[in-house]
Amino acid sequence: MEVACLDLEGVLIPEIWIEFANKTGIEELKATTRDIPDYDVLMKQRLRILDENGFKLQDIQEVIATLKPLDGAIEFVNWLRERFQVIILSDTFYEFSQPLMRQLGFPTLFCHRLETDEEGRVVNYHLRQADPKRQSIRALQTIYYRTIAAGDSYNDTTMLAEADAGILFKAPQNVIEEFPQFPAVHEYEDLKKEFLKASNRDLTL
Repeated sequence: MEVACLDLEGVLIPEIWIEFANKTGIEELKATTRDIPDYDVLMKQRLRILDENGFKLQDIQEVIATLKPLDGAIEFVNWLRERFQVIILSDTFYEFSQPLMRQLGFPTLFCHRLETDEEGRVVNYHLRQADPKRQSIRALQTIYYRTIAAGDSYNDTTMLAEADAGILFKAPQNVIEEFPQFPAVHEYEDLKKEFLKASNRDLTL
């Protein structure tokens, strides 16, 4: 059996931190793993900005509640689930994901957790494990699943490399140029074709 492993933000839903940055006007919060490959550096920067500005988890959740999946994402996930087992491997947080995952039909999600204090301020983050996307691919392979992965950022590239087939989707040009070994597409119809091409089975659109 084959498992489709997808990144979440930038692939199926908007980048949550960018949307929050747009709401608050804080440009520095627009940085993502497309810009800062080291996730720990990125998250410490985000937590510092939240603390300096007095933002709480609820403030971010209120913005998330207004968001919708990217155009075509719901239909793509439905298409994929008819042909593959689907797992979302994301560096988002369970405290963020519920409203958007509901709209996507609650596919399986592996991600991280945030730690808040008694006032609701975000004081820390906890990774599910080190290098979680690649380790998830490895774990699936140990139980004899073939994996096809798609993502858009630096933090997805170890997952793409570990998978039996990796695909860049909606990736910025700098990531595409640094990782030419992965096919790069920008539309869901083309992503479907790449999944079919990568599959060991005779599947159709």
